[in-house]
Amino acid sequence: MKLLVVLVLSLFAGIHGATNSTAKMVCYYDSSSLIRQGLDKLLNSDLEIALPFCTHLVYGYCGIKPDTYQTFSLHEDLDIYQYQFSEITALKRKYPHLKVLLSIGGDKDIDPEHPNKYIELLEGGRARQTAFINSAYSLVRSYGFDGIDLAYQFPKNKPRKVHSKVGQALRKVKKLFTGDFVADPKAEEHKEQFTALVRDLKNALRPDGYLLSLTVLPNVNSSYYFDVPAVSGFADLINIAAFDFLTPERNPEEADYTAPLYELYDQNRLPHYNADFQVAYWLDHHCPPQKLILGMATYGRAWKLSSDSNASGGAPVVSKTKGAADAGLPSATPGLLSWPEICGKLPNPSNTFLKGADAPLTRVDDPTRRYGTYAFRLADDHGNHGIWVSYEDPETAANKAIYVHTKGLGGLSMFDLSYDDFRGLCNGDKYPLLRAAKNRL
Repeated sequence: MKLLVVLVLSLFAGIHGATNSTAKMVCYYDSSSLIRQGLDKLLNSDLEIALPFCTHLVYGYCGIKPDTYQTFSLHEDLDIYQYQFSEITALKRKYPHLKVLLSIGGDKDIDPEHPNKYIELLEGGRARQTAFINSAYSLVRSYGFDGIDLAYQFPKNKPRKVHSKVGQALRKVKKLFTGDFVADPKAEEHKEQFTALVRDLKNALRPDGYLLSLTVLPNVNSSYYFDVPAVSGFADLINIAAFDFLTPERNPEEADYTAPLYELYDQNRLPHYNADFQVAYWLDHHCPPQKLILGMATYGRAWKLSSDSNASGGAPVVSKTKGAADAGLPSATPGLLSWPEICGKLPNPSNTFLKGADAPLTRVDDPTRRYGTYAFRLADDHGNHGIWVSYEDPETAANKAIYVHTKGLGGLSMFDLSYDDFRGLCNGDKYPLLRAAKNRL
């Protein structure tokens, strides 16, 4: 009997260990966080604390030169001349389990004079694409990366518009004549070109055993640009950035959950504004689940509330908002707050009796574990100090890890480490979102 118990426990431990060992924790790291000031500066010593929890570190960002279509660092002074590329890949000696990928694109390669250069690369034929592939390969090989993350910039979906009931009726009539909005009239052609680019890039990386991951950026229609069976065969990982479905920049007049797990069926919400829809699309089109990585944000999106917004009592969808709330210090981006900034605005002993712009927010959690967490402060009688924030916290990070496990996906990715609480300001734990997700994986 004792022998039987030992065998059963050993079998269970083996199964449990195998499950944990195959789940990937993909950590995105934007090197621009190293050039911030004060407590928001993420030093390599701070980064190291996260690495035992990460299976992959995606280092960003590189871009594309509009004249030669070669890959280049967006922070060359830091990455090359101050040796950050080399210092980051050298960390693999201390953390041998870690794979470090170099990310190209993202939403970081902003070039107002050449906004279509990623599409121009696809349309430019073999010469342009060879220049891109060779330069990307050279960076990987020269600095010791384990591969490339291709976060390609495709045209975004049209933002959801706010319509009155009369406006909704008129829109339905208009749609009969105009059809659905088309983000890219040459999308089918670009899909074929992108597939060829991914194939050729993988062929260049394969002889050296380098990895290739793809990142599907927020608000990019996968059906337009990704031949799922084909690119799934070439890519080792596919990261679905399932967040920022609504943002204050794209949706200034209404606030809502920015990254729900499942569809909300009321208030005329769009059915694809949730993680489950995005995951289901890739699985239904034969992407191997073990290659699919669910992406979540470590930051929140914040709107300004007006006096007219108060009618909802803070419950989403919140209408008549006034665009983005003030920028957070780490991001310097209106409407984007890091987790420690949000945590500091929630009720705590230091803000209990504060008023006005410093008054604590009211937190509303999600007992269904389907949609997410939000917090708000209604506008005062003069229409000031109102704010509404949709965000991830350790609980929702754990919920998304549970979803990954339930669906049998390859893992979870976090965008990015610098917006997690890497100094432990909230409760003393450093990287609480990362830890909560990793523990559930």
